[in-house]
Amino acid sequence: MVWHGRVLLRFFPQAIGLAATFDDKLALQESTVISDEARAMYNAAQADDYHQRFGGLTFWTPNINIFRDPRWGRGQETYGEDPFLTATIGVAFVTGLQGTDPDHLKVAACAKHFAVHSGPERLRHTFNAQASPKDLYETYLPAFHALVDAHVEAVMCAYNRTNNEPCCGSNLLLDTVLRDKWKFTGHVVSDCGAIADFYMGHKVVPGQPEAVALAVKHGVDLNCGDEYPALIEAVKRGLITEKEIDAALSTLLRTRFKLGMFDPKGSSPYDKLSPDVINSDAHRQLAKQVALESIVMTKNNGVLPLRNDLPKYYVTGPNAATVNALIGNYYGVNPQMTTILEGLASGISHASQMQYKPGFLLDVPNANPIDWTTGDAKASDVTFVVMGINGLLEGEEGEAIASPNYGDRLDYNLPQNQIDFLKKLRNGNKNKIVAIVTGGSPMNLAEVQELADAVLLVWYPGEEGGHAISDIVFGKVSPSGRIPVTFPKSFDQLPPYENYSMKGRTYRYMTAEPLYPFGFGLSYTTFNYSDSKVSAEKIKKNVPVKAEATVTNTGKIESDEVVQLYITAPQTGDNPLYSLKGFKRIHLKAGESQNVEFDITPGLLQTINDKGNAVELAGNYTIHIGGSVPTKRSEDLGMSKGTETVLTVK
Repeated sequence: MVWHGRVLLRFFPQAIGLAATFDDKLALQESTVISDEARAMYNAAQADDYHQRFGGLTFWTPNINIFRDPRWGRGQETYGEDPFLTATIGVAFVTGLQGTDPDHLKVAACAKHFAVHSGPERLRHTFNAQASPKDLYETYLPAFHALVDAHVEAVMCAYNRTNNEPCCGSNLLLDTVLRDKWKFTGHVVSDCGAIADFYMGHKVVPGQPEAVALAVKHGVDLNCGDEYPALIEAVKRGLITEKEIDAALSTLLRTRFKLGMFDPKGSSPYDKLSPDVINSDAHRQLAKQVALESIVMTKNNGVLPLRNDLPKYYVTGPNAATVNALIGNYYGVNPQMTTILEGLASGISHASQMQYKPGFLLDVPNANPIDWTTGDAKASDVTFVVMGINGLLEGEEGEAIASPNYGDRLDYNLPQNQIDFLKKLRNGNKNKIVAIVTGGSPMNLAEVQELADAVLLVWYPGEEGGHAISDIVFGKVSPSGRIPVTFPKSFDQLPPYENYSMKGRTYRYMTAEPLYPFGFGLSYTTFNYSDSKVSAEKIKKNVPVKAEATVTNTGKIESDEVVQLYITAPQTGDNPLYSLKGFKRIHLKAGESQNVEFDITPGLLQTINDKGNAVELAGNYTIHIGGSVPTKRSEDLGMSKGTETVLTVK
């Protein structure tokens, strides 16, 4: 059983971009396409008797770790900082991957990395993440619990220790929580090399036989690495029994049976998937739709949307013409990868002119002092500056080859040469400048926000990213993406990176004013929220209460709106300031209104006490329905104010 890595033809926006859609229905569609194409490729490979690594049906995805700190280079692989959003998108993604046949898995999905794992990358083989019971059950574990309830087939244990135990040998995580409390029946796989970390990094055992015995005894059925042959020596030394090893093998065989690997050809409905589905036009359009819904507009002084028939357009920046700006930490290879430059060029009138020069390098000053770009930009009606970061600067340990910090970003600022060049472009230039920013994590965009007329945060937008960006800037589609992870103004607003306490982190516990709040994103139109109410003033056991509000498109352009439900519990102890508990993406024509309802169950009102237990507090709960987290910063940036009501629990 192997991992599909970088071999699929289809590649969608990076996971953080999918999170920015706030669209679990779209996530289900995406993962269904991924699993269809994966099965089709598997069937083709089997027919040609190819049995290669990365050619199997076990997918080590999704990454549902909480993006608690923007310095983490792998945060781009996650669905952001919120447990509810992560769980909702994650469940949809797993459902699409595994399929709906009661007797067969289409592919086997995997929830990773279990648990309390989000950097530092440099320390992950030795690090001990300390998390309180409250933080464990309030932030770090809910998404894993949701995916286990959704019957995810596999769970991957993390490299680090959590509360002094190696995650792949943890009595708390693997035995008490995963198997006993949650009744998980699938298989557990180690992260690659994590068992070797027992004796090489964490030094909790003296050597390999002790390490493999510890892992298997705690339910790690599959080892990504070359340590498990040492089980022979472990049996000889009485560290583990053959019966315990057989139990792990049985668990793995169950997964293979579910995948239909021992059935006659034609027994599984997925055997019929042919290469015709691979890279189909319909699948390509879906990749574009995900990119369209993921793009977040953070500023617009009125320049967007642009006419596509202006006399002259200019494109510059290191991420304009490279596929590195389209792909994240894990990616496929596609024969039609549309760069941002290509997408913009495809969107303009045949009568118009577009010119391009890179202008400046990604992260170092230009060696050649000659500058033609700023002059050409000033002679153009609009300049697109495609800047930001890419996978060379952020990612997993070993992947981000230009990163001095093993893929992490310990400097929050964009490379200074990018800001300096943007200032040169702006100096004396009264024509329009649109900044298109790529990246998978929060960045300090304060100066970009000030210098550019409009700013689009496009993440790593995938194979159709160029076309999607073109549709946004030229007004075919209104931007509707939302920020799934808080952008602080500086790292000074955050606790130390190595501190896993949630105090002061994410929109749920951070009291400092951010640069961009969670859930924030501008549109080409405006929305009004009114008539907020709940169906009952008091909630009864097991009887949901409906919360509703009317949303009106008060502008002149039709657009999607992401309606978000936040609940604030009575502020005792360290309860979250706000908690996302629902979201719905709706489409409204100019002037149209829609009533949006959410069911509030007793479980949504529960909070976690210091012992890690779910409790329901008496008092007033604030129910907020709006377009982003209810902070003044959202309104200052141009978001409509939401509407609130109160629900009382006695």
